[in-house]
Amino acid sequence: MNEYDFPWDHVQSFLATLEHGSLMAAARASGVSQPTLGRHIAELEARWRIVLFERTGRGLTPTVHALRLAETARAMAEQAAQLGRLATGAERSLQGRVRVTASQTVACVLLPPVLAQLRQTYPDIEIELLVSNTVSNLLRREADIALRMIRPQQSTLVARKIAEIPIYACAHQQYLRQRGVPLQFADLLEHDLITGDANDEVTPAISAYGLTVEKLRFGLRSDDLLAQWQAVRAGLGVGFATSFILRTDPQVQMLLPELPLPRLPIWLTVHRELHTSARIRAVYDFLAHQLPLALAEAPQGAA
Repeated sequence: MNEYDFPWDHVQSFLATLEHGSLMAAARASGVSQPTLGRHIAELEARWRIVLFERTGRGLTPTVHALRLAETARAMAEQAAQLGRLATGAERSLQGRVRVTASQTVACVLLPPVLAQLRQTYPDIEIELLVSNTVSNLLRREADIALRMIRPQQSTLVARKIAEIPIYACAHQQYLRQRGVPLQFADLLEHDLITGDANDEVTPAISAYGLTVEKLRFGLRSDDLLAQWQAVRAGLGVGFATSFILRTDPQVQMLLPELPLPRLPIWLTVHRELHTSARIRAVYDFLAHQLPLALAEAPQGAA
């Protein structure tokens, strides 16, 4: 038995007994059973090879050894309480850093005004924004909260779908003046399209409604959505943009609103332990409330 290695709850039992003068009174005050308190005292006495209390008819009288140890034990109790206050206070405080990861377009276009509102509401919370299209950074704990267009399947993550984002065909007004405005699906065959390359959800949707993919013409293919958007703004052709991107440039006109394009879900994802951190929970709840409101604003030219 190592006298230098002892459970902290035994010291708590010692202090409770010392303060209240008997096992019965200490048990009422601490909520620990009287037999457990007695066992803790006996184990400490065996470890330290000293007698801590003299058993008398009136209760327990501390020995000179107990009185000598009391000051150090009380200091240990205060340090333990301080440790608990620091640990819980750090997680309950609405201050500190929260790391958010989002895809490029969400991070660069949708989030900034929402984060400005967040800053006004929680001025002591610092946001670290990680721009990435993968979920792996959340799994590696490189981020606390993720905004993604796909739902993660990992059981350690909690995902909440907060909105579905519509996609619209669109083109710059200068391009339309030169090439004409497509008024029906088939008119797209006469235009240069701007779409994704490896990640292209638009072309299959178009072909599903009767337009042969081989007959489509492409002015630009890129999996970078901001590159696609800048190509639309430069007049390279007809592109496809989410509602929150489309409304940023009034010179880009929405086309064919009846075109049945896929809607992109947006998932707010967080670790299951979010409840242990008040600042992460505050940011999570704020984004869950404010992002749908930001997405609800109609794009330019929408009915």
